[in-house]
Amino acid sequence: METLKIVALDRDTLADKPFGFDFKHELAEYGNTEPQNTAERLQGAQIAITNKVVIDAGHIAANPQLKLIAVAATGVNNVDVAAAKAAGVAVCNIRAYGNDSVAEHAFMLMIALMRNLPAYQRDIAAGVWEQSPFFCHFGAPMRDLNGKTLVIFGRGGIGATLAGYARAFGMEVLFGEHKHADGVREGYVAFDEAIRRADVISLHCPLTEQTAGMIGGAELQQMKPGAVLVNCARGGLVDEHALVAALKYGTLGGAGFDVLTEEPPRNGNPLLKARLPNLIVTPHMAWGSTEARHRLFDMLVENINRFAAGDPQNLV
Repeated sequence: METLKIVALDRDTLADKPFGFDFKHELAEYGNTEPQNTAERLQGAQIAITNKVVIDAGHIAANPQLKLIAVAATGVNNVDVAAAKAAGVAVCNIRAYGNDSVAEHAFMLMIALMRNLPAYQRDIAAGVWEQSPFFCHFGAPMRDLNGKTLVIFGRGGIGATLAGYARAFGMEVLFGEHKHADGVREGYVAFDEAIRRADVISLHCPLTEQTAGMIGGAELQQMKPGAVLVNCARGGLVDEHALVAALKYGTLGGAGFDVLTEEPPRNGNPLLKARLPNLIVTPHMAWGSTEARHRLFDMLVENINRFAAGDPQNLV
């Protein structure tokens, strides 16, 4: 069997453990790869490992020896999949590795915002409790999850896992239909109706031409007063400027985001500048519990080993 040359373009995003490839190979590992270095590092590689480094049609055309692009994530929007297929290059991804991690993170954001935890942390830091005439301090309103309606967009593993958590807390769970769907599938609720009925909306769908900007100013205005919006999927699903306006001047109760339109946000972002007590932003780490990162790594290695053995899995 030939020796396969493997390049890992953003190794530092993966678990700190050695690759266990069971075939002859040469491995080049780079902690991170800036766009201007991608072409050079792909040269001669037959297998490329990428988490978020972009591999476009030009990279693929310049590397006819490339056989496999192993994406160390579920989303593959950083790879020109159509160009890869046209060139006979396989693309595989990682599936269902982080259902618990992402669902738990979304649930954490939801319950923290419903209880207005950030606002109370701010009050404590400002010494408000110390000045209270009573044993307690009531500032921002707190609401129970029991009896509230959670609308989930995205019925994959993460959405289904979150639904189980929510039902355990006494919530009614609805799955929202696509925004521009011609009809409503069994077990789903029409998009506009779902937006209006939700006490909490949690997004767990991919970013596509159809889902980009699915929550904008009009949708935010339709939501219940005090409703909460959680996004642990992709930043481009929501109009961030409209969201800040709704949090500041509208009736939206809170928002919890683990994703932004640009990542990392080198050019700033309205959600980072807002500094509002009803807004929580985390740095795209919902997927990354210790357990999930190790599971992802093991599945990545298995994907590559299976491909080298002529039995590929998780092909896109």
